[in-house]
Amino acid sequence: MTKIVPLDETDKLQEAETFRTLTAQEVRQLREKMPLLSVWRVVGVQVLVGGVAALLAKWITQSSVVALSVGYGALAVAIPAALFARGVTSPASSINVGAAVFGFLLWEIVKIGLTLAMLLVAPRVVAQVSWPAMLVGLVLTMKVYWVALGVRSVFYPKVNFKTEQTNVS
Repeated sequence: MTKIVPLDETDKLQEAETFRTLTAQEVRQLREKMPLLSVWRVVGVQVLVGGVAALLAKWITQSSVVALSVGYGALAVAIPAALFARGVTSPASSINVGAAVFGFLLWEIVKIGLTLAMLLVAPRVVAQVSWPAMLVGLVLTMKVYWVALGVRSVFYPKVNFKTEQTNVS
């Protein structure tokens, strides 16, 4: 069994002394190892996956209704995701931490609402909608989020920081 022992004053002082700021070169190296995930790349790959899924559905089933349903299911994820990405990357969402959290929650609610609205109007947009095919497009496009967490080469930008040497007199 693990026993939790509170820190005494010497431990706190030692812990405070070990904290140091990073140099510019250390920050560059850290960014090379851990680049930020681009929300816009994820949206782009969602659109690509949805388009490929619709084309495959057309090729496999030879049915335009199935292909349109798959494509519409993909768009029911990608369009709200693009709106979400636009909202959370806007300057207003990065004023401070509170605004960022509020903006994230607000745009997530908007994204979910728009997805549901698109699914509700699907029978009016796609004649003779195939719900299983639409579900396939929806799920495939949603799973891009999970793939984005694992496949670094597609989603993470290639970072190429040049090592700068400055002469300080």
